[in-house]
Amino acid sequence: MASGKGGSILGTRVVRTEDPALLLGHAKFMADLDFPNKLHAVFVRSEVAHGTLGPIHTEDAELMTGVVDILTAADLGVAPHHGFTKVHDDFARPPLAEGRVRFVGEPIAVVLAETFEQGEDAAHLIWAEIEPLPVLTDPEDALAVGAELIFPGHGSNEAVIKTDKPRTNFNDADYLVRGRYVNQRLAVVPMEPDCAAAEVDKHGRLTLWASTQMPHILHEQIAAALAMPKRSIRVVTPQVGGGFGGKAGIHPEYSVVAASAIRTGRPVVWIPPRSDDMKALPHSRGQIQYAELGCTTNGEFTGLRVRLVGDAGAYPSVGAFLPMGTRSMAQGTYSFPTIEFDVAVAVTNTTPMGAYRGAGRPEATAMLERLVDQAALESGIDPIEIRRRNLLGDDVFPYTTFTGNVYDSGRYMLPLERAAEIVGYDQLRAEQADRRERGDRVLLGIGVATYVEITAGGDDGEFGAIEVHSDGSATVFAGTQSHGQGHQTTYAMLVSDQTGIPVGQITLVDGDTDRVRTGGGTGGSRSIQLGGSAIRGATELMVAKAKKLAAQILEADVADIVVDTAAGTVGVAGVPAQALTWGELADRSSSLGEPLNGEFDFAQDGATYPFGAHIAVVEVDSETGLTRLIRHVAVDDCGTVINPLLVEGQQHGGVAAGVGQALYEEVRFDVHGNPITSNLADYGIPTAAELPSLEVASTETPTTLNPLGAKGIGEAATVGSTPAVQNAVIDACAHVGVRHIDMPCSPERVWRALRDAQTGTLEDSWHEPPDIFDRLREAKRLSKDVGQIDTSVGETAAQGI
Repeated sequence: MASGKGGSILGTRVVRTEDPALLLGHAKFMADLDFPNKLHAVFVRSEVAHGTLGPIHTEDAELMTGVVDILTAADLGVAPHHGFTKVHDDFARPPLAEGRVRFVGEPIAVVLAETFEQGEDAAHLIWAEIEPLPVLTDPEDALAVGAELIFPGHGSNEAVIKTDKPRTNFNDADYLVRGRYVNQRLAVVPMEPDCAAAEVDKHGRLTLWASTQMPHILHEQIAAALAMPKRSIRVVTPQVGGGFGGKAGIHPEYSVVAASAIRTGRPVVWIPPRSDDMKALPHSRGQIQYAELGCTTNGEFTGLRVRLVGDAGAYPSVGAFLPMGTRSMAQGTYSFPTIEFDVAVAVTNTTPMGAYRGAGRPEATAMLERLVDQAALESGIDPIEIRRRNLLGDDVFPYTTFTGNVYDSGRYMLPLERAAEIVGYDQLRAEQADRRERGDRVLLGIGVATYVEITAGGDDGEFGAIEVHSDGSATVFAGTQSHGQGHQTTYAMLVSDQTGIPVGQITLVDGDTDRVRTGGGTGGSRSIQLGGSAIRGATELMVAKAKKLAAQILEADVADIVVDTAAGTVGVAGVPAQALTWGELADRSSSLGEPLNGEFDFAQDGATYPFGAHIAVVEVDSETGLTRLIRHVAVDDCGTVINPLLVEGQQHGGVAAGVGQALYEEVRFDVHGNPITSNLADYGIPTAAELPSLEVASTETPTTLNPLGAKGIGEAATVGSTPAVQNAVIDACAHVGVRHIDMPCSPERVWRALRDAQTGTLEDSWHEPPDIFDRLREAKRLSKDVGQIDTSVGETAAQGI
C-alpha cells in the first residue's frame, strides 16, 4: 500500500473496506431485516391540503382479510410533539392528524396488517370527512395581511422572524445590482425511502430500528415523544440507503410505529412506497431572496441587503431555521463594508421543510454568486476578475464576519486560480466569443462560483472508542452514523496510522444506542473532524495502555517502548525480535481482566469553514433551450485530506446534487395544494447519463481546531456547483440581454428567456419585496411584539444538520 507524508497511511488512496459486504448483500438494510410475526404499517394520508378533520371511517377496512388493527389519533395515545427542533409550542405535530389536516400526505390513520398488500388494500377503503379550508402553498401569500391562519392559536402564519437594524444605504455605490431569486423547493429522494420498525421484548423494552442519520438524538426524541425513560428504549440503525439531511431526528411515523408495537405486542414494520416518501419525507430549500448589491465602477462591493422569505411547510421544525443559516453565511468569501439581512419564514399547506445537502448554505452561495455574476455583466468586468477584487485576503484569518461567524482558515483565491487553470478559462472565453460572432445555434456558457460553508457548526463534540482483540483485529465504536461516507475506512486509517493494524482488520460499530454510549450522528459534514478526532484520541489512549503493558511484560521502562507501525508490533526500541503483536497484548490484557481499549470524547472549539471554487461549462441549444453540461471543474478545500479517494467521491456526489437543483429538480403543487411531482416520472433527478466526467481537485488549508487539520467535505461540492451551473446557463444567454433565469434552468425557462430577450419583452428579475418586512420594521419601531422568537437554539441545530 502506498504511503502518505512521512510514511503515514494518511493522505493515501485506500479503497473502501465497507464495500464488499454491501456488494455481496451481506450488509442489511431495513427491508432485509427479519422480524418473525411482524405486522406491516400502512399509513392513510390526507388528500386535502387544509381542512377541518371530522370522523374517519374505518368500518369497511376493518373487515378486510389480514387487518389486525386500525389506529387514528384517538387510539394512538401519543401527544403532539416536535420534529428535529422545536420552533414554537403552537406548532407541535400530532403523529396522526387531529382536528385539522394541514398538507396533502399528512397521516390520518394507520393500518396494521399481516402483509403490506393487505394493508394497502385496506387503506384504500378508509376515508375521512374533511371540511376544506383555504389553501396557502406560497409563503408570500401566507404572510400577506388577511391570510387564512394555518394555526389559528398562533395568531399569524409567521414561523421565524428576524429583522436587522437598517445600516445599508448604498450611498457609496455607483450602481446597484438587484434580483429576486427563487431557490426552489427540493425533495431529498434518498435511494432508500424513510422507514422504521419496532419490537417490544418480553421485559417490555422497546427496540426501534430506523433509517436515521442520528440514532442517539432519535433515542432522546422518541423517549420524550412516548413519555418513556431512555433506558427502556434501544435505537438501532441498520444500513441506510442515503440520508442527505432528510433522515435527521424523529419523524411522526416513527412514533406511530413504536406505539403500534407497544399496543399490539408484535413487531411493526413501515417501509413506504416512493410516492409516499416524496410527500412525507421533509423537503428543503424553498426560499425567495430579494437581494441588492452595491458596486463601484471599478467593481468593488459597497454593501449587501437581503430580504428573504422562507417556507417552513405545514409543521415548522428545523427547516424553518435554515433561512437563518442562509443569513449566517451571507458574507460568503467576500469583503463587505455592511450587510443587512431580514428573514420572514411562513407556515404553508405543504410538506414540512427539513434539511438537504448543505441546509441553508447552498442558498446563501447561490444568492451571492448570482449577484456577483450580475455585477460582472453590469460593469463589464470578467467574472473571475470581479471576484479577485473582492475576495477576502489570505492574511485576514481567523476572520469574524458581519453575522458573527469566525472563519478559521482560508485561501480563497487559490482554488479559483486552480479551477481556471484546469478548465482552460481564457481559451473557453475565446471559443465563446467565436461562437457568438459566427451566430452558432449552440451557445457556450461558462459559470464561475466561489464559496465558503460551515461544518460541525454548533456542535457539542463526539465520542470514539477502540478495542483490540486477541486475534490482532480491532473494533472502533463511533457516535457518528455511517451511511455511505466511508467512515469505517477513514477511522481504520486513523487507527492503523498509530498501530500498524491493517485497515482490513478494523471494523466499525455505530448506530446502536446500546453498544455506543453517546453520539451526535452524521450531519453538517461533522464526522471526520469530530468523530475522526475522537477515534484518534481513543487510539492514543489505547496505545498508551499497550505500551505500559508491554513494558511490564518485557521488564522495560515505558519510555523505551515504541510502536513499529510497519511491523504492527509493540516493543523495546532497537530490540524488534522481542516485540509483541497486538493480538498478544490484547490476550495478555484480557487475562488480567481488562480489555485493551480506549475511549475519548472530543470537543472542537468552534466550527470549520471549507471553501472552494467551481467552474461549469454548458452548451445551450438556442432554438429549444436544452442545456447540456459538458464540463465541471470542482476545486474544494476541506483542510487536511485523510483519504483522497473518499474526498473525490464526496465531490462527485455533491456536484451531482448541485447539478440536479440547477437544471432539473423542483417540487411543485397545484392551487389546491396537491403535489404534482410526487414520483420519479414527474420529479427529475440527474443520472450518470446527464453528467460529464467530473474534474475534481483539492487544495489543503488545514484548520487548527482539531488535531487532524480536517474540515467537512460531504456538502461542499453541492454548495459550489449549484450556482456555477446556473451562472453558466445564464452566461450562455447573456449576450442577447438575459440577466437571470430561476432554477431549475429547464429548457422551457431558458427558451422563454432567450425569446423574450430577443423580442424586447424580457421582464426585470427584480420587483419589490412583500410588505411583511415594512410591517415588521414598523412594529419594531413602535416596540410591538412582532412574533420574533429566540432563534439561537434553532440556528445552532440548523448549523449541525
